[in-house]
Amino acid sequence: MTKKIVFLDRESLDARVRPFNFPHEYVEHESTWTPEEIVSRLQGAEIALINKVPMRAETLKQLPDLKLIAVAATGTDVVDKAQAKAQGVTVVNIRNYAFNTVPEHVVGLMFALRRAIVPYANSVRRGDWAKSKQFCYFDYPIYDIAGSTLGIVGYGALGKSIAKRAEALGMKVIAYDVFPQDGLVDFETILAQSDVITLHVPLTPDTKGMIGAAELKKMKKSAILINTARGGLVDEAALLEALKDGTIAGAGFDVVAQEPPKDGNILCEADLPNLIVTPHVAWASKEAMQILADQLVDNVEAFVAGKPQNVVE
Repeated sequence: MTKKIVFLDRESLDARVRPFNFPHEYVEHESTWTPEEIVSRLQGAEIALINKVPMRAETLKQLPDLKLIAVAATGTDVVDKAQAKAQGVTVVNIRNYAFNTVPEHVVGLMFALRRAIVPYANSVRRGDWAKSKQFCYFDYPIYDIAGSTLGIVGYGALGKSIAKRAEALGMKVIAYDVFPQDGLVDFETILAQSDVITLHVPLTPDTKGMIGAAELKKMKKSAILINTARGGLVDEAALLEALKDGTIAGAGFDVVAQEPPKDGNILCEADLPNLIVTPHVAWASKEAMQILADQLVDNVEAFVAGKPQNVVE
């Protein structure tokens, strides 16, 4: 029996999606924005492939044929999982594909901020070096990576991969996680002792806004905050104020609260030397995207074979 598969936001994945190994009708849409488009395009489809397309309760209720939502990402906050479960729709995600790309992005942001690479490069472009009386100048503080302390919030596969890289750079690593593990510290210790804090937790009601004004004030004034997880983890207004008044030294964000920031975003629009914002691309090395695309197909084929894998409850 032929199964209809619809990929609603194909342009979000720059990789080859190999043909599925069962009889199927496959339809791609570069992007899908509105609930009306989602419902229209998924009529008669048993399998929906999505990355960031929101599958809310009212949308799902209009899709009685849907049996599987295969998310082309690890995070599944775009799916109303309670409604999906109520309708008998299985939700699957991608796991352990970003073991190099996200840690490398974190390390890149850490170096760029601790060593003030971006503001110095921009100052040279402005002509400041040519005007200098000395062979160099010290407009922005520079801190070593070696000997500093990295605090990892969320010590799963990604957190551990980052820890290995940090230790190789001569950093002391401390970690916090809600799931008990040997050697973890509490969240307050992360805030107080870290020179760099990097976030690797999902966005849930418990983690939303986990870092706000109070938490930022507990950090070292020389510390930087890195977020490649979800924008909603951090109070963006509080962060911007902390960067401006010197509460913390810097921030590197690959995510913001609303993506894309079509209605504007205070972090994206801020012109600060101690802030770097990238457009949710930490996950997106060519190698990682192909691993993701292959696993996406694997997940669908496993479900159709009656052996679902990477199921999200």
